[in-house]
Amino acid sequence: MSTRRDAVRQALETSDGFRSAQDLFADLRAEGSKIGLTTVYRALQALCDAGEVDVLRTDDGEAVYRACETDEHHHHLVCRACGRTVEVAGPTVERWAEAIGAEHGFVGVTHTVEVFGTCPTCAQTD
Repeated sequence: MSTRRDAVRQALETSDGFRSAQDLFADLRAEGSKIGLTTVYRALQALCDAGEVDVLRTDDGEAVYRACETDEHHHHLVCRACGRTVEVAGPTVERWAEAIGAEHGFVGVTHTVEVFGTCPTCAQTD
């Protein structure tokens, strides 16, 4: 296991919420790391492939990452205002994805679902 990948994983584990690769890069450099931005991206991809990191796309299309809280397949409910994220199960989504794949002859169907809204705390301040 790469020590640089470990550094990226550690940065995610100590972060609150989702973080961009650029944010993680800036944090690591501020701590004295000599890691490059390309290495941060590679480490994040390896961690995603290993199922250790969640990734989602924000409303503006930016990929953001965080350490997974569970090993189980899950989806995210994300607050647009503060970024608070709740991991949720979606059995109905799972059945739909399998059914729609089968309907079109697809096998090995995977999916990603992110649901965006406003959390109760942020909704009270509006």
